[in-house]
Formats: sequence, structure tokens, C-alpha cells
Amino acid sequence: MLDQFLELTAAYPLAQVIIVILATFVLEDAATVITAIQVNLHTLSPITALVALYIGIVTGDVGLYGLGYLAARWKPAQRWVNTAQMENQKVWLSKNLFWVVFISRFIPGTRLPLYTASGFFNAGLPIFTAATFLATLIWTTALFALSLHVGGFILDHLGAWRWAGLAGFVLVIFFMGRLVARAQKQKT
Repeated sequence: MLDQFLELTAAYPLAQVIIVILATFVLEDAATVITAIQVNLHTLSPITALVALYIGIVTGDVGLYGLGYLAARWKPAQRWVNTAQMENQKVWLSKNLFWVVFISRFIPGTRLPLYTASGFFNAGLPIFTAATFLATLIWTTALFALSLHVGGFILDHLGAWRWAGLAGFVLVIFFMGRLVARAQKQKT
């Protein structure tokens, strides 16, 4: 569906940017792969694609921080946190915020709890934003480049089966993230 919207809006780069940004709110990695494939199909420029991906992903991350911040001010959520250790947790997270946020970009399943906890503890929005921006530049650019390469190969060599191959590639990226997240969870 994302690819159809991007094809329909090929003459309207701003509409394409908005579509890609919104797609990152649903599934970041899938949006990155599909957007790279659209670049291969020449319906989207590489610069427009990357800028839209960066904006969407960082905005979504800051949104998660904001949800945590709002939850800290909601009385029922305050019961979920051990108030005796809350100050220690806040100090530790604030002190290590940059690296915790940066590293979590590369470990599936860690972003939601860490980003909302960062907001909950009001750990420092400027540092949080800088870390998520830098990590997004690295991770998203790498996934985008991989997707350009693999997507281009699939488009050039699979003929009538190219859409099945592309769907398979998106699913592999999606399930690899889930598999890594599950393996990380089992270690703890």
C-alpha cells in the first residue's frame, strides 16, 4: 500500500515526505525498506526518502519520550514505579542517557521501554534527541543502503516474481528483528 501511495504522488515530493513520515510511525524498518525500493523504481529521490525517514523516526522516538513524560504525571502510572528506587533510576538513566538511547536503536525490542522510561524520568530531552538522531542516521542509512542494493537486485532479476521477492525481503527484515528481540529477552 505504501508503494502505491508513493507512485500516485510521484509529482508531489511534499506528499511523499508526509507519507513516508507517517509510515515510520507504523513500522520503521518496513517503511525504510519499502521507501528504498521506491527509490529504485524512481518514484522517490534518495535525498527526499532519507530526510523523510529521519524526520519520521526521530519524531516517533521523541513522541515515545513524550508519552513517558505524560505518564509520569498520570496518577495510576505512578503506582507502577517503585518510588523508593525511582530517584536512583532517574539519576542512573540521566547519567547514561546518550549511550542507552544510542545503543537501543540497534537492539530490537528495547526502544519502547527505554524511550518511554526516559520521558517518565524526564532524563533530558536534548540529549535524548541527539542520541536518537545520531543512531537513526547510522541505522536507517545502513538499512536503506542494504535495501537499495538488495531491492535493486530483486527488481532487476526476479521479473514477474519481483513483488513476491520484495515482500519476502521485507518479511525477513521484520522477522529478523523479532528473532533478535526474542533471543535478547531469553538471555535476561
